[in-house]
Amino acid sequence: MLIDRRDVLALLVLLLALLVASGTYLCLGNVPIAPAALWQMILGEGEAMPRFVVEQLRLPRLVAAVATGAAFAVAGCLMQTLARNRLATPGIIGIDNGATAFAVASVVGVGLSLAPSAMALAGATTAAVITFGLSVGGGARGYRFIVAGIGVGAVFAALTQLMLARSAIDLANAAWPWTVGSLNSRPPNATLVLLIGLVLGMPLSLWLARSLGLMRFSDAVAMSLGVPMRRRRFQVLATSVVLTGLAVAVAGPVGMVSLIGPEIARSLGSPRQVPVLGSALAGALVMVLADLCGRLLLAPLELPVGIVTAVVGGPWLLWILLRSSGSR
Repeated sequence: MLIDRRDVLALLVLLLALLVASGTYLCLGNVPIAPAALWQMILGEGEAMPRFVVEQLRLPRLVAAVATGAAFAVAGCLMQTLARNRLATPGIIGIDNGATAFAVASVVGVGLSLAPSAMALAGATTAAVITFGLSVGGGARGYRFIVAGIGVGAVFAALTQLMLARSAIDLANAAWPWTVGSLNSRPPNATLVLLIGLVLGMPLSLWLARSLGLMRFSDAVAMSLGVPMRRRRFQVLATSVVLTGLAVAVAGPVGMVSLIGPEIARSLGSPRQVPVLGSALAGALVMVLADLCGRLLLAPLELPVGIVTAVVGGPWLLWILLRSSGSR
């Protein structure tokens, strides 16, 4: 078993940064918690009021931030490697918007009786199937796939706005967090479903990473090395769709995390590997820091995490485009 020391060091750095960010997340807020008091809570001690703030208010939200960030980033890493394009993230190719449209439909159309998490997964699957169908001939690679995804995402975004515009004000307000990305209005069981999806999806993603490493070469080379191309592409696409749909069901469309997380992991790790674990840690770190900034910057007002990541991710996307153009 070959272990790249640079990858191990990158994982340790990201894990340490995530632990520090998580501790800061639990301590800071309208009710500040001293680090010593937080340590007492970890040991099962501490006063009742700080314990309530941490265990009932901040810790569930922190778990949701870590889980959604990891899911978005892993899905982005898989899609980018499959398409050989750093812009081919679930948010860019319309999967986020499809999941959002179906989740909003479950709120404004048939009410909350139908689980938004199930509808988000159905929407992500629908958007992926339509995008893949429109890019027939180009497969899941190249700019045809990305352009088709952008068009599909635009259609689903328009449908979302149409549903909100034709809904009663109370239903529109209930569905609004799904359109911008927020951890403040999480469905009660969606985080648990996402955690189950990560427990099943992470080992599968790590198993697919070896084939994806070979699929970065030409199809002929990958097939000569024993990679069943059609089956692997379907497995990678299905895994990305499931992780994205479950993450959108918790936080809404926070698509920039799927772009930023893999980029951080690639910059720190070895270029020889597909950084699945690194992307998960980096995505979780970005999500935790973005939600923390959203809670603190305009306190007591709160910025949705999707707005914070968009403000950071927009310049990041421009930097990627300009750097790629210059290197070419």
